[in-house]
Amino acid sequence: MIANKQKIANLIFMITFVFGQEYPPPTDLITIPTAGTLARGSFSLGMRIQDEGGMILGLSAGITDRFQFGISYGSPNLIGDDNLRWYPHPEASLKYLLIDENRNMPGIALGVNTQGFGNYNDSLMRYDMKAYGVYLAASKNWKSPFGNMGLHSGINYNFIEIVDGDEDPNLFFGIDIELNPEFSLLIEYNSALNENDKTAQTMSIANGGYLNAAIRWSIVESLHLELNLNNLLFDEEKVDYFKREIKITYIEYF
Repeated sequence: MIANKQKIANLIFMITFVFGQEYPPPTDLITIPTAGTLARGSFSLGMRIQDEGGMILGLSAGITDRFQFGISYGSPNLIGDDNLRWYPHPEASLKYLLIDENRNMPGIALGVNTQGFGNYNDSLMRYDMKAYGVYLAASKNWKSPFGNMGLHSGINYNFIEIVDGDEDPNLFFGIDIELNPEFSLLIEYNSALNENDKTAQTMSIANGGYLNAAIRWSIVESLHLELNLNNLLFDEEKVDYFKREIKITYIEYF
């Protein structure tokens, strides 16, 4: 009798582990990082489909509940009929959760991300939209009438893409609001303070920073589809329209 009860308990535990697993919080919004990290033993596979047929593939893994590591690589024109160009090398990302979020304090994470977005300029050795480099991100979440609402902010310094002569630190902000259990609204602002020097103005496609918005559809707990509307404050002298992108993220456990 006791042996049968133990078998039933083990079965319930296995069902709870497999089907009741809590998936980690968002580790980023559209482009900006949050303080969230992947749980230990989980991995995230992401695909960002950019304008002009570009694509970035990324893989991240939760090494511990506080530390995650990732790599990414792609092309600014993977889909199209012109000469195929690849980014010069793979990029890396690291994040460590320094302080846990609680009722009174936001979660705070320290990280590094060298992946930029858009085309890569070989002479200036930078992406259209610079990578965040080393950053400090803070996130605070509340329950709203619809679901979770998160506020995110941070400061970053890009120590790699500095050939354009602009080495200023940068600020970013964002919010995500659950509209229902499946859909979330994302809004973020990257002030682009490291893209406003004279030598960078010929490269920057922003006009007063990057304002991005997105709708995220959580098809199931582990699969997220996003429609991103990026660079809503575009410089009309450089581009004629804002960027439309699709991002697909799959999260699973080892």
